[in-house]
Amino acid sequence: MILKQFIAGQLENNMYLLADKQSGSAVLIDATELTPEIISAVKNLEVKVEYILLTHGHFDHIMGLNDLKKALGAKALISKADLVISDNINEFTRLFGLEDSIPPTYEKYLHDGDILNVGDLNIKVITTPGHTEGGVCFLVDGKLFSGDTLFRESVGRTDLFGGNFEKLSSSIKDKLFKLPDETQVFPGHGPMTTIGHEKKFNEII
Repeated sequence: MILKQFIAGQLENNMYLLADKQSGSAVLIDATELTPEIISAVKNLEVKVEYILLTHGHFDHIMGLNDLKKALGAKALISKADLVISDNINEFTRLFGLEDSIPPTYEKYLHDGDILNVGDLNIKVITTPGHTEGGVCFLVDGKLFSGDTLFRESVGRTDLFGGNFEKLSSSIKDKLFKLPDETQVFPGHGPMTTIGHEKKFNEII
């Protein structure tokens, strides 16, 4: 698996390109912004992005989705529980002084336990409500893409619409912390970490 990270947007979001070079298939996790770096990476790797996978529906993770879908010809997938947030994207962008966006559309919805087979990539969907009701993480080859559920020594905020700290804590303790300690965690913001590190040093939960 080839992994490329891109940082974009006002809130310095992480986007991740996962590619299976042998099959020429790839996925993009989260969609903050259509950047030249993403287009260059896709062209240089000579891969086709099959899906854009959304960890949740907050504006900073989806505001580039319309442009990315058009540029990459990819299908967008999200948990149906976060449609209410995605559909009302401009209620959030206005709080940050950003221009209104056209709410994106999605081709498929994600469910707990789904396995997405993209080339030789086997992507497992883990639902992790708490930051939002429809938050999900993606587990691929010992790597967890955690969105805003789990950060390095921190967790996602729960004071916005759909947030619930009890649910977030349960998602992390009962699901993510059951993964092997060596599982690498790639969050939606900030540096990577591991499950073992968070079990030892994350004091918030």
